[in-house]
Amino acid sequence: MDFRPELIDELLKEYRQPEDLMGEGGIFKQLTKALVERCLSAELDTHLAEERAEAELERPRNRRNGQSNKTIKGEFGEVEIGVARDCNGVFEPQLVQKGRP
Repeated sequence: MDFRPELIDELLKEYRQPEDLMGEGGIFKQLTKALVERCLSAELDTHLAEERAEAELERPRNRRNGQSNKTIKGEFGEVEIGVARDCNGVFEPQLVQKGRP
């Protein structure tokens, strides 16, 4: 996948030193967090849509119920992310599985 040069320029506009890129609050960690959380949110959306299609009318609909925090480890260190959850507690994310660091 190619990224538009304008997008890269926007991400790097505050870049002053290597720590801004790979440091504790650097772009890599921020981007990793944003991408993982966006993917997890899409997984939950898909899960809830599938459940809605199968739901019986008497059964209350499952829906989003906030998020829990999880720390993931990557090449650039640890990143704390928010993992979306559902009211019924049946959502099992695939990208960042439950019970795994």
